Amino acid sequence: MSIDILSVLQSNSVSFSKGQRRIAQYIMDEYDKAAFMTAAKLGKTVGVSESTVVRFAVILGFDGYPSMQKAMQEMVLNRLTSVQRLEVASDRIGSQDIVSMVLQSDAEKLRRTDETLNREDFKKVVDAIVEAKHVYILGVRSAAPLANFLGYYLRYLSDNVHIVTASGAGEMFEQIVGVNDQDAVVAFSFPRYSTTTLKGAQYCASAGATVIGITDSSVSPLAQVCDHVLLAKSDMLSLVDSLVAPLSVVNALIVAVSARRSQELARRLDALEGIWETYDVYKKRDESL
Repeated sequence: MSIDILSVLQSNSVSFSKGQRRIAQYIMDEYDKAAFMTAAKLGKTVGVSESTVVRFAVILGFDGYPSMQKAMQEMVLNRLTSVQRLEVASDRIGSQDIVSMVLQSDAEKLRRTDETLNREDFKKVVDAIVEAKHVYILGVRSAAPLANFLGYYLRYLSDNVHIVTASGAGEMFEQIVGVNDQDAVVAFSFPRYSTTTLKGAQYCASAGATVIGITDSSVSPLAQVCDHVLLAKSDMLSLVDSLVAPLSVVNALIVAVSARRSQELARRLDALEGIWETYDVYKKRDESL
């Protein structure tokens, strides 16, 4: 379970040394910035050594500074406003090459997701989707493109795929009111976590459906109501949440489900190719070139 770092700081403040109190005070006052500082930068900012910052993390009960920083970031991702996110991003970017910074950051999220995604959970998710009578896909706001992408390809396999990207809980409930215990629900939620998606997932769970969460943390609100959870890293970089790793997990799901339903998929695609050809859906290659 994640440590509530602000509570720990407040309850232990009387035992801190002078330097440790400066670190603690800065974190409490400027947690939105401190969460994304290296140990060296945090130490320099408050006027202590890097080693003092590292020792401070251990005193608080973490196994090192990276663990303390992760706890701060998890807290921040749920509390930051859009304006604060821009301020943090400005501090992080500085004079760096933005293209390289973003690409390298996304590559790191893919690596971490590959290392941590549970393959047994992934298999159970594929089984649930393949065996479901209906598949409902929930994703709102910035997660809506993920829901649309997954739904677009799953519809090649079945007519009983429902994409729910409603902006309000009322509209969402109108689209999922028929969910039952023969159905699977795939819900996407990343910081700042949508209450609409959470309410929809809770309703589907109460109706007996198999609820699958694709989110960034096992302690996210969505994860608490799901039967299966797939974790994909989506750390804040700026105003934009990186969806590279979640989209890659979606790609893997599509490939795995398609492999399980390969014969049905082949029949449907063969029929579609004829329709696409007849109605000139795709531009034909110019044979003269």
